[in-house]
Amino acid sequence: MSTSYLYEPLPDVDSGVRLHLNENTDGCSPAVLRAIRRVSREQVAWYPAYASATRACAAWFGVPADHLLLTNGLDEGILTVALAVLPRHGDRMDAVVVEPAYGLYRPSAALAGAHVISTTPQADLAFSLAAVRKAVTPQTRLVFLSNPNNPTGHLIPSDTLRELARLVPPEAVVFVDEAYADFAGSSFIPLLANHPNVIVGRTFAKAHGLAGLRVGTVVASPALICRLRGAIAPFSVNVFAATALEAALGDRGRLEWYLNQVRQSRELIYAACERLGLRFWRSEANFVLVRVGNAGAVREALAARGVHVRDRSAAAGCEGCIRITAGVIDDTRALVAALEEVLCVARS
Repeated sequence: MSTSYLYEPLPDVDSGVRLHLNENTDGCSPAVLRAIRRVSREQVAWYPAYASATRACAAWFGVPADHLLLTNGLDEGILTVALAVLPRHGDRMDAVVVEPAYGLYRPSAALAGAHVISTTPQADLAFSLAAVRKAVTPQTRLVFLSNPNNPTGHLIPSDTLRELARLVPPEAVVFVDEAYADFAGSSFIPLLANHPNVIVGRTFAKAHGLAGLRVGTVVASPALICRLRGAIAPFSVNVFAATALEAALGDRGRLEWYLNQVRQSRELIYAACERLGLRFWRSEANFVLVRVGNAGAVREALAARGVHVRDRSAAAGCEGCIRITAGVIDDTRALVAALEEVLCVARS
C-alpha cells in the first residue's frame, strides 16, 4: 500500500558530516542551552506564553508585534499560509510555484484545494518575472517563491519582487520564503508596509541553529496575520522553542561569526568546483548547488566517506545536481577532500 506524505521523509543520519539539510553545522549558541536549562517545572506544565518571544522577534525584524506570528518551524508557516489564503469553496483557485522550489509548497497548496501551476525554469535557473507573469491567472490566489532560492541560492532583487506584488490579482498573496535571508543580508520585510499582499516567512533553523526545536515566523500586515491566526493551532510553538528563540536573538556575535564561516565555506566550495571542472551556482545562502552528473552515485559515494549531501536532481531544472551545505570551515574542508577523492576515482 502506497503512502502519500505532505513532505517525503528523509533517511535518518546520525553520524558523519551533515551537509544535506542546510542546518547550522556548528550548533546553536551556548546561550540557548543555558536558557533552556532555566525553564521551570511549572513552565513545562503550563501552556506557553508568547508575548516576550514575540516582542523579541518583532524587535529583531524591526516591525510591530502585531505584524508577526510565531510558528512551529517555517514549514508550519507555509502550510498555514496555504490553508488561510486558499480557503476551500466551489471556485477554482490557482497557486503558482516558482521553480526550482522548496518541496513543501506544492503539497501545501494541493492540501488546501488549489490547482497548482509551476513555472518553467530558465536554462541557467535564474528567476524569470516573465515566467511568473505567464503562470499567473485571474484565479491566482497565492504565489510561492523562495528568496534566496532553494536550491540555487539566487537572490531576487527587491524591485523585481515589488513588481511581482503589483502584477498578481488583487485577491492574491505573494509568499516570500526567506529561510536563508540571514546569509544574504537582504530582506523584503522593510518594504512590507507598502505591499499589504506580501507575506514573508523566516526560520531560525538555519543561521541560528534551532532546527531541532522548530521555530519560525511569518511577517505581514496585521490584516493578513489575523487571517493566518484562524488557520493555525494554538500553542504550536513549545516553551523550549520560545525560550531558545529569545536567547538566540540575544547572541548577535555568534550569528556574525557563523555567517562569516559560511561565506568562507562557499568560497572553498566554488574553488573546488572550478578545480574539478564542475558547473555550480554562486549562492547567497548557506549552500551551493553543483552539477556532478550522476547525483545519486556521488551522494552515496560521499556518504560512504562520512559526508552527507542532498541529491537535488529531481528538482525542476536541477538534473544531475547535488546541494552542499556551506557551514563551518572544517566541515567544508572534509567535504572538498571527499568530493575530490570520489570524482578522481570515478574518472580514473
